[in-house]
Amino acid sequence: MCGPAGSGKSTVARGFEAGGMVRLSVDTVAWSRGYRTMPLPDEVQAEIVDELQQRLVACVAAGQDVVLDLSFWSRAMRDRWRELLAPSGVIPEIVRVVVSRETALARVAARAVGHSDDFRLPREIAEIYYDHFEPPTDDEGPLTVVRAD
Repeated sequence: MCGPAGSGKSTVARGFEAGGMVRLSVDTVAWSRGYRTMPLPDEVQAEIVDELQQRLVACVAAGQDVVLDLSFWSRAMRDRWRELLAPSGVIPEIVRVVVSRETALARVAARAVGHSDDFRLPREIAEIYYDHFEPPTDDEGPLTVVRAD
């Protein structure tokens, strides 16, 4: 999954999960550890990402299909995760979820902090996330674009 906060990534990812994929999400792990605000402290974020990377490699080795419910906001971030899969021969498909800036910011503002896919962000942070998102390009591998307005 790929897109800024409020784009609808988790909603789309839960659909893949309902179809049998394993869903890996920083937000879900953070919630289970008692975090209710974002962004996470850097060391917590790094620890959770390391855990998810290990789980991804284990799932792929076991032959499971996985949906990564993360923002993948930069090409560099996407490349790091792709490198994890290179030894297995798996070429990941990027599913980019696209919405207008207005819709994304409104969704983030409406979050009620009721579950792990419902973290609030300060508006300024949500704006930065949206404005600095680096869309994937065709040379990154298979790419599907989903509109979620």
